Amino acid sequence: MSLAHETILHIDLAKLKNNFHYLRSQLSKKTEVIAVVKAHAYGLGDYEIAAFLETLGVHHFWVADFEEGVNLREQGIQGSIIIANPGSKSIEEINTYNLEAVIYNFRLLELYAKQKTSFNIHLKLNTGMNRYGFSPDDIDDMLTLIQENPQLKIKTVCSHLAASDEIKKDGYTHCQIELFEKLTNNLQKELKTPFKRHILNTNGVLRHPQYQMEMVRMGIGLYGVSDDKNLQQICRLESAISQIRNIKKGEKIGYRSAFVAPYDMRIAIIPVGYADGLNRKLGDGKGKVLVDNKECAILGDVSMDSIVANISDVNAKEGDIVTIFSADFSIQKIANDLDTIPYEILATINRRIKRIYDFPAS
Repeated sequence: MSLAHETILHIDLAKLKNNFHYLRSQLSKKTEVIAVVKAHAYGLGDYEIAAFLETLGVHHFWVADFEEGVNLREQGIQGSIIIANPGSKSIEEINTYNLEAVIYNFRLLELYAKQKTSFNIHLKLNTGMNRYGFSPDDIDDMLTLIQENPQLKIKTVCSHLAASDEIKKDGYTHCQIELFEKLTNNLQKELKTPFKRHILNTNGVLRHPQYQMEMVRMGIGLYGVSDDKNLQQICRLESAISQIRNIKKGEKIGYRSAFVAPYDMRIAIIPVGYADGLNRKLGDGKGKVLVDNKECAILGDVSMDSIVANISDVNAKEGDIVTIFSADFSIQKIANDLDTIPYEILATINRRIKRIYDFPAS
């Protein structure tokens, strides 16, 4: 295969399958899974991931906005597609594409009620995240508006845990869940038709499975970015050495002459940069790449389309593979170097990077 861009994101679907089955094993057979594929499936390819998960029996997908939902539907995804932030301008087309909106405030609820068209909707409650959602004080007025508009079909009621991964904040997590159970129990008493509930994310599934209710949402855990050793990172980002250069002590490298060689060095120029999603803060030796399975510091600035790495102690040649991250050189390590979270590392990988999907052996 001829690849114009030498930097490639490999996605191992066999590992995705294993991760899904492991997470599924933590749940009751009756509990349904919503796969979170927003933001291009965290940079991994929303359609490709969703299509593969459909073959594993996943029937519900969570996206960020209307455009993401339309993209999945137009490419052939059959399951329900739930839009976390549907906006107000897409109402008339929601049903055209058989999409379902999450309603989290009165502005959206009133807009949908005015349409007089039947909609499948999902209600979001704020139980302590203090982001999207109806607050407990809103419930009575929300309920009245829903009861006055029977064309609004409530499929699920959901909420979002703020700190399901933090042991020290388990008390807060339990308070959120208890409030959610109280609010949804009261709602179910007032509404004539049953609805399903979901509040757990991946960390919730792993740490609080007793609160799985009827549905759960699985996101980054499917992709293997987790402290749980049973989950495997499904992706690796690789490039190749474009050029090797020998420089003398005192010579300067890159923009701003930011790096001055402290000794005679051998350096590699690698065609991946901040336009590809490689954070500029990884420059000046803070970040590393793997060449011949050895860690090599990134020297000077991260440029738009390239980086320079120190390969003085590595037996390498032009064309050799360079690993930006992999299962053994994890995204979490890069996140730690940048004092950020793995979500950011994945989600910012530019779409100009070629994605290659490795399917499980049949």
